[in-house]
Formats: sequence, structure tokens, C-alpha cells
Amino acid sequence: MDRPILLDCRHVWKLYGASPERVFDRHGPSPGLDEIRKAGLIGAVRDVSVRIAQGEIFVIMGLSGSGKSTLVRCLSRLIEPTRGEILFEGRNLLQIPERDLIEIRRRKMGMVFQHFALLPHLTVLQNAAFPLEVQGVPRDRREARAREMIELVGLKGREHHYPRELSGGQQQRVGIARSLVVEPDLWFLDEPFSALDPLIRREMQDEFLRLQSLLHKTIVFITHDFDEAIRLADRIAVMKDGAIEQVATPEELVLAPATPYVEEFARHIPRAKVLTLRSVMAPARPGTETAGTLPAAARIESVAEQVVGADRPFAVADAAGRVIGQITREAVIAVLIGRSGGNGASRP
Repeated sequence: MDRPILLDCRHVWKLYGASPERVFDRHGPSPGLDEIRKAGLIGAVRDVSVRIAQGEIFVIMGLSGSGKSTLVRCLSRLIEPTRGEILFEGRNLLQIPERDLIEIRRRKMGMVFQHFALLPHLTVLQNAAFPLEVQGVPRDRREARAREMIELVGLKGREHHYPRELSGGQQQRVGIARSLVVEPDLWFLDEPFSALDPLIRREMQDEFLRLQSLLHKTIVFITHDFDEAIRLADRIAVMKDGAIEQVATPEELVLAPATPYVEEFARHIPRAKVLTLRSVMAPARPGTETAGTLPAAARIESVAEQVVGADRPFAVADAAGRVIGQITREAVIAVLIGRSGGNGASRP
């Protein structure tokens, strides 16, 4: 990872129950799940270590009860971890004074949750400006900033509407504008779209990706939906029973699942949605006439029609524009029918 680390989570635990420290006293620094349960405790988060880079979309996913929402609340210290370290910009959030933590949350962190939690007696403009009002920012400055965010999320013209006058998707956009108004360095989103209808949810995912392309935030995104995770993530952490099973790119999860649990999670995901041209391209052949050039990071699904419809292969280029391979219609078809093994190989 070549980008600076913004959030470094080291061996974080959250055990619920009476006197959780006793299980560490008895079984050492890494008690097993059975040992935790026999002690009458709930292992909501177990020995989690992750490093999240600046500008990264880091998705934490798992089924209900896997610990993903508890973990994100530990990362922001809305819940007090039982053990571990959480370093944000090099400072351990578990050791700083409460006053400093509040200031970090107000000025450096943004949070969006599944339930929009808008203040019903405030307008869109007032809701979006509320975090700056809490900071004591003068009205003209906070409203000017709020208007910028409202326009950014596509709600210009609705500044004086109340939440009850908005659709679910529009309400969530207000929540996003409110979380961005303080210009956070770190943005937490806990299943922000799961309460929305499928079509609106897809639109909000598109909006989220558009905003990220403009703002380049460091994002921790929680979901139980693998389709959503692979669409949005730079990397994904899969959780089960409070522990992380694997941290990897969407491609790596599909091509090289680390555990049977991750393999089962990834089993039914269409590979064309996940695999990039880089993973299935063949070596470049000098002198080959090509139909054009495609980016190595493009997902197969997004270019399949173009490649399959061409009578020549396409060159594949890296981010710097250098040709690093070529992609043929046969390779794309192999992915579409489920035969591709990655890196230009195919399974019989």
C-alpha cells in the first residue's frame, strides 16, 4: 500500500458481559470464540487489525450479527473497545481526552447511518448546516457551506423543504450533505442505503461514486450486500462472529478466497462484475492489429459488449497509458460463461 495510512486499528476487541478482562487473564491475549462463550461473554469484535489508507474506500461486510456495525462504532469510539489501539493520524483515540475526541468527531469525521436521523423541525438547509452551528460557525458562513453541499448532492432548490416533504433517497442525500459539511478527513457510512428501494439504492451508489471521484475521501463503508461491496470497494474486509476472515480487493476475494466462509460468500457473484481486464488479459503481441485500447482497471462487465462485438483484440493499458497486454473476445466470453480462472487462463 503506497498511500499514507490514516486509520490504523490494532488488535481491537469488544466483549459484552460482566468483567470481560477475566477471559484474557485466564486464556491470554487471544481467547477463542468457544472460550469467550463459555465465560458468558459475547465476542462482538475479536482481535481486529486493519490499516486504512488515505483516499481509500474500505468496505466492511458480513451478515447480520457479524460485528461490522460494532466495529465501525469502535473505530469512531462511539462504543468503547475492550482492548486494542485505534490510531487516527498517529494518535491513539483510546487514550486521548474526551474533549479532544469530541473535536476530532466534529471537525475530522463524518458519519452517515441507515436511519437518516434528520431533525424534523429543521429545513434541508438547516439540517445540512447543523454540524457547523454546533461548532459556532456564523450563520452566513455555515449556510453558504451547506448550500454548496446541498448542490453537490443534487438537492439544489429544496433548501427550504422539511424532511417530511422529501423521498427516502432525498432524505439520505441530506444526511450525506450534513456529514460532508465539516469537510471530514474520515467518512463512516453504516449501511446508508439498505433502507432504500432497490432502484433508489442503485442511484445512491452511483451518487456515492460520483462524490468520491470529486472529493477523494477516506471512507469506511458498512454493508451486508456483496454486490454493493464489490461495486464500491477498493478493499473489502469480510467479518464473521466478530472476527475478520479476509481483507482483499474484490478480485482477490473471488479469485483467492482465504476461507470456506469467504468462498461461499463469493460463490454466486458473477465474475464479470468483479474481474478486471488486467486479471484476464494475455501478454501483448507486438505487431498485432487492435480494435482500440481499454484501461486495465475496467471491469469485464463494463466492456464485454464492446470486446465481444469486435473482430480484433483490444490493447490493455495501465493508468499511465502504457500497453501491458491484450484482451480477446474469447477471454471475455470465457468469463461471461464462468470458465475464466483469471490471468488469461480458463478452466475446461
